[in-house]
Amino acid sequence: MLNNDWGKILKPYFESAEFQRLISFLDTEYKIKHICPARQDLFKALELCSYQDTKVIILGQDPYHTPGVADGLAFSVSKNAKLPPSLKNIYQEIENEYHKPIAETGSLIPWAKQGVLLLNTCLSVEAHKPLSHQDIGWHKLIELILIELNKKEGIVFLLWGKKALCYQQYLDNENNLILYSAHPSPFSARSGFFGNMHFVKCNNFLKEPIDWYKVE
Repeated sequence: MLNNDWGKILKPYFESAEFQRLISFLDTEYKIKHICPARQDLFKALELCSYQDTKVIILGQDPYHTPGVADGLAFSVSKNAKLPPSLKNIYQEIENEYHKPIAETGSLIPWAKQGVLLLNTCLSVEAHKPLSHQDIGWHKLIELILIELNKKEGIVFLLWGKKALCYQQYLDNENNLILYSAHPSPFSARSGFFGNMHFVKCNNFLKEPIDWYKVE
């Protein structure tokens, strides 16, 4: 399914009956409903950011549920799409931390290419129904990904929101940095996301910092 090291690492799970049930369910859903993101973008985060290259993991909630917005990367949007409130708040925090404006474009593919795995706790959602796919089986895949990344050293986990915090139990490597805050959604950003200093703290920890201003 994946043409990089994730394909090999996750192969046993991809071949399991559990995963086949998940895919079968999604195949049906895509035929009869509007599901976000597009079918070909379901695993885009893993395709663009290999296991070996991953330096930072940003874990969110689920894809944007407005049709045509989600592009398969957590918080990122398709080119030319209007910036959603959560992404605007992420950009606002970056500006607050580095004291300079960021481009008003929403594709975070350049982050992925620098080693930022932009992952959600659910990789799909029914249009206009947030968290509608939270119980269809994505949790097992996310667990496996985080367990494997936990084996690496010198990487950063940014857990944003209560859904993401639930996966902290799989992260116990003292050689990694684990940061948690509220989700950047307008409903919670002022309850702990703004002022979290995650972008600066992340880069201070990494040997090779991320250029957060590199967006498309």
